[in-house]
Amino acid sequence: MTGKRQSGNPVAVSDLATGILDPVMRKRAGLSVELVQCWSEIVGERLALSTRPEKLAWPRRRHEDDPFEPATLVIACEGAAALRLQHETGEVIARVNAFLGFAAVGRIKIVQKPVAQPQVRRVPPTRPLSGSESARIDALVAGVEDEGLRQSLQKLGASILGRRK
Repeated sequence: MTGKRQSGNPVAVSDLATGILDPVMRKRAGLSVELVQCWSEIVGERLALSTRPEKLAWPRRRHEDDPFEPATLVIACEGAAALRLQHETGEVIARVNAFLGFAAVGRIKIVQKPVAQPQVRRVPPTRPLSGSESARIDALVAGVEDEGLRQSLQKLGASILGRRK
């Protein structure tokens, strides 16, 4: 450590993780964390469910005076969506380049493999409240003057009690 203490302001864990992961991802895969995080916004929900950016492969330059050549974006894609992605490669290239801010990608290489999606945690349905439970919630929030806040607190109380058995 440098001995220099930073201010006591809290920092989001996602900012810390991005600061650590971004250099590693750039070195290993040529990707930035932002590209992976914003993938669904770049390609749309329909493609994002079955695709994932894998690697940004830059062509080797034999000499430093060689002209700039755009990279190849390697995209993992599930079999059924590969044809859809192939038809939309021009649009995906344009959107990725717009996101990155320059013509970084010149072509796309599709690699067919399973794409693991984050598990969506399903919330169990709440049961209907009994009369005494509803009355208890109403009594607890009766002292709240703001109508919107009172309704929000009633909904919160109903969802908490509705999950209990």
